[in-house]
Amino acid sequence: MGNWNEIKGKLKQKYADLTDDDLKYADGKSDELLGKLQKRTGKTKDQLSSEINKMSS
Repeated sequence: MGNWNEIKGKLKQKYADLTDDDLKYADGKSDELLGKLQKRTGKTKDQLSSEINKMSS
């Protein structure tokens, strides 16, 4: 997922209620991360994945 620290900062700016715990990322656990973000933001996993991909490019 690109530069995760940079993406994490952008997500926190966009979704101010996200915590560091919500944004913990471990290799191979991207689906788990998207599930947490989905619950917190109300967006679908596809929407979130698309947003993250745009942030990383």
